[in-house]
Amino acid sequence: MFGEFLNIIFRSLKLDKNLYKDNNNFGEAAIYFAGLIMILDGVAGAVAANTIIKTAIGLSGLTAIFTWFVWGILIYVIGAKLFPDKDNKIPFKKVLIGVGYAHAPGILRFFAVTPDLIIPVIFITQFWIFAGLIISAKQTLNLKSNLKAFGIIILSFLIIAFVSISFVMSRMDALPVSTIS
Repeated sequence: MFGEFLNIIFRSLKLDKNLYKDNNNFGEAAIYFAGLIMILDGVAGAVAANTIIKTAIGLSGLTAIFTWFVWGILIYVIGAKLFPDKDNKIPFKKVLIGVGYAHAPGILRFFAVTPDLIIPVIFITQFWIFAGLIISAKQTLNLKSNLKAFGIIILSFLIIAFVSISFVMSRMDALPVSTIS
């Protein structure tokens, strides 16, 4: 079981498109493997960030699970419902598992142990995750075009970014800010 989990991580790191094609990778344990990858991704990000700013590691794991569902829902709705390539039934669970697998490069953030490494490691792993998400979307949604998969991921990202920024900006009025005149 652990060997299968490591195999999925290594194949995801290699951006192996066959990882998402092979139905054996979407069996009973797949949802747990994907969830564990997301938790490890969140914890690795928190550990890396702790070298600069204190971050709650447990909360980061929970946030990663929430983020996993948001990515999964957006990719599923945009790719399978709004802009499908074919008239086929793609289960949400398969998209969710694919999103989880695509986040395996985030685990490498554990290696950002010094402040000098944080920005490059996070930058590289984030682009690596985006590449994995594009491959995952193309394969799990049975898309013909890499460009369409790219568009689905970028649109999902922009929605997440807009909602996140809107949420933060709405909380800005609640912050105690002194106005010295």
